[in-house]
Amino acid sequence: MLERIFGNRFDRRDLFRGGAIAAAFQSIAGRLGAAELKVGPDIYESIGVTPIVNCKGTFTIISGSQSLPEVKAAMDQASRHYVHLDELMDAVGKRLAELTKAEWGMVSAGCAAALSHATAACIAGADPERLQRLPHSEGLRNEVIAPAYSRNVYDHAVRGAGGKMITVATREELINAFNAKTAMVMILAGPGDNGPLGISNVSGIAKQHNVPVLVDAAAERLTIPNVHLNAGATLVAYSGGKCLRGPQTAGLLLGRKDLIQAAWIHSAPHHSFGRPMKCGKEEIMGMLAAVEAWVKRDHAAEWQMWEKWLDTISNEAVKVDGVTTEVLQPEGLSNNAPRLVIRWDGEKMGLTGGEVEKLLYTGTPRIVMGGSSGTRLGGAAASSLTVMPYMMMPGDEKVAAARIREVLSTAAKSPVAPPAAPSVNVGGQWDVTIEYVVGKAHHTMFLEQQGATLAGSHMGEFLKSDLRGSVEGDTVMARSSHAYEGTRIGYDFEGKAQGDAITGTVDVGEYGKGKFTAVRHRYGQPGGRARPVKNV
Repeated sequence: MLERIFGNRFDRRDLFRGGAIAAAFQSIAGRLGAAELKVGPDIYESIGVTPIVNCKGTFTIISGSQSLPEVKAAMDQASRHYVHLDELMDAVGKRLAELTKAEWGMVSAGCAAALSHATAACIAGADPERLQRLPHSEGLRNEVIAPAYSRNVYDHAVRGAGGKMITVATREELINAFNAKTAMVMILAGPGDNGPLGISNVSGIAKQHNVPVLVDAAAERLTIPNVHLNAGATLVAYSGGKCLRGPQTAGLLLGRKDLIQAAWIHSAPHHSFGRPMKCGKEEIMGMLAAVEAWVKRDHAAEWQMWEKWLDTISNEAVKVDGVTTEVLQPEGLSNNAPRLVIRWDGEKMGLTGGEVEKLLYTGTPRIVMGGSSGTRLGGAAASSLTVMPYMMMPGDEKVAAARIREVLSTAAKSPVAPPAAPSVNVGGQWDVTIEYVVGKAHHTMFLEQQGATLAGSHMGEFLKSDLRGSVEGDTVMARSSHAYEGTRIGYDFEGKAQGDAITGTVDVGEYGKGKFTAVRHRYGQPGGRARPVKNV
């Protein structure tokens, strides 16, 4: 926190060495902590948070979407009454069925919660004795078959409910995977769901074994009648706070009535594994309002509006010498909107795509973009920036257009110089200690250095992977990616080497940053850690 306020110029210990500095800090901290919430247009600024212009799309980390006026109104009115939640969900389930042409529907606390509730229903049904055991599913039908392309970070919601993932890569593996323990098939909607292990083909085989098929369509547009259910899927889950522009903490589960009713039993307010995934009356009615609005929205007019916004941005961007633009049409149903790609030669302009994206995000106003390319290390010539209009609000196009042109035209430019020659050799084995915000971890690196290039391996406490990196002067940069189930944990190390030690920071993406110290391993001496990676 201190570093974010004062920057890296101050060390935490230095702050408290002098009484005047300590007093000044306490005064600043007091003012920061005393910020009073003011409900109004500047609600976020009142507590010190700067809003973002969203030119990236539907991402939870940047708060998904802005809910529709109809949704806000429904949530406000829903908050003014008491209802019995079982009665409410039964009525909402019936109405969702009418609107979506599915057999039944349910509102959940987001798409991931819908995946958990559906998994729990397929494993334990509505049997309260089995229900109470979850997520401990030993002795129950708990195997969940998934095509290899469907394994992803979100299948943690399936595993967390007690599902044991069985990954298949071919039709033969799929057929052989079904047995008495199979509870469900999980498919991630996307390019793979039309292939040999797509929804239609998999559902046909699953039906022979009376096994339900669940499709994760979180960021997709809601199709009516539903494209996935029509292809043979039993259940399909959507995020409510993305394309539908419902409550950010809501989701939809559509499909077979008995399974969805069982999934509701596994959800709050019932005392089950899903009890922490509470969806209140406000979210339930807000989600229903979003679906009601979806069937009435003029989607063609929305598309034309997005195209006009992209034209506005493009017309400003190309006023900068050397900048070209192109509109790309979407592929699939996720974040389904045209995109604008802005391109330039980063070496000639002295400004890379990654640098422009950072300048837009850290400037005023703050604009978040996605899909930039071009770095000083990886090649700056083919630099680009992507504008996704899907979650932009009216007026954002003018703000983005002006700011993009300003950054490309006037940002301080410096030649893209070649990296400094390495002044250290870090080849060998290193014992690494990582300090997270809570806790420490002991890792091991094996590095091979050829000039400025690093290769090797990175062993964590449980996982391991290859490592790639580079050395500039005495700065060491290394990157690895550890696979676990459907996800990966990326590590970006950057530190200074001096003698037999490297110290610096490690970025683990959404999990934050930590400090690391690497000490060159001394073979045969006390304190050396020669340890195998644990099986997981």
